[in-house]
Amino acid sequence: MIDEVMDRFYRIEVPLPNSPLKELNSYVIKADDRNLIIDTGFNRTVCFEAMQKGIHALDIDLSRTDFLITHMHADHSGLVTRLATETSTIYFSRIDAQVYLDEGIWEAMIDYAGMNGFPADELIKALQNHPGFKYSAKTIPELTLIGDNDLVEIGDYRFQCISTPGHTQGHICLYETEKKVLISGDHILYDITPHIESWSYQVNSLRNYMDSLDRVYDLPADIVLPGHRSFFSDLKGRIDELKKHHKDRADEVIDVMGKGTKNAFEIAAGMSWDIDCETWDLFPIAQKWFATGEAIAHLRFLESEGRLHRNTDKEVITFTA
Repeated sequence: MIDEVMDRFYRIEVPLPNSPLKELNSYVIKADDRNLIIDTGFNRTVCFEAMQKGIHALDIDLSRTDFLITHMHADHSGLVTRLATETSTIYFSRIDAQVYLDEGIWEAMIDYAGMNGFPADELIKALQNHPGFKYSAKTIPELTLIGDNDLVEIGDYRFQCISTPGHTQGHICLYETEKKVLISGDHILYDITPHIESWSYQVNSLRNYMDSLDRVYDLPADIVLPGHRSFFSDLKGRIDELKKHHKDRADEVIDVMGKGTKNAFEIAAGMSWDIDCETWDLFPIAQKWFATGEAIAHLRFLESEGRLHRNTDKEVITFTA
């Protein structure tokens, strides 16, 4: 489906089968000399066909089209190498590029998951079922690196890049000052809560996320265009809801821990999740992975708040309230 958001500014809905996200919002801006596509979908046939259909319907010449990726996740970046031409510029977060270009990142994440209690016999299966692993770009494109306060101009639109770490370390939002439009990527979603995970205790993803919410709180945005689901206008109201959600989740983690000592996988198993499964054992392996990563993010946040202690004296990291 294609929507006209405003003058010469469109959304292509790209299906994400078997994903709770349902679809990706790929934004297309047409101009006389160059076009810009913001985010692309997974590197899989159903996404590629949807993008091709939308590009054809909008009469987009890919040889005169540039791309901007709000963050490195495969549902946003996976197709960019199949759509970009030799004359395309691909704008990409300078910070996320460090991870995106790191060939050893998946091995490091597997090792870290094991350190946090993820069962060894399920680790390879978790990797093989991870959509980011299955549907990422298969070739590494030449990237034009961007970061905080950089400007990207296309036709009548002049976007300021705003660094919003949390969902990824290098996540970028785009703000059009004159038109009061915020392209929020996965930093702020309306129908669902953005996933905040951590696979490194050196990074306090949730603290960064909360600070990034504060950073865009006072933007005078008439419309917010997220990476998934519905557009919305009440930016401050949605940010207030998201901050409350994560504070409630942090309290839930403390409740799940009780007075004992548990690892992140065990804590994730005791948390509430919006998944249609009666027990943790029935969770799809990929969902166990995401849940554990989210538990780690909340545990790291709570540790920084002085509400729990991280025990690193054994092979598997544990926590005590």
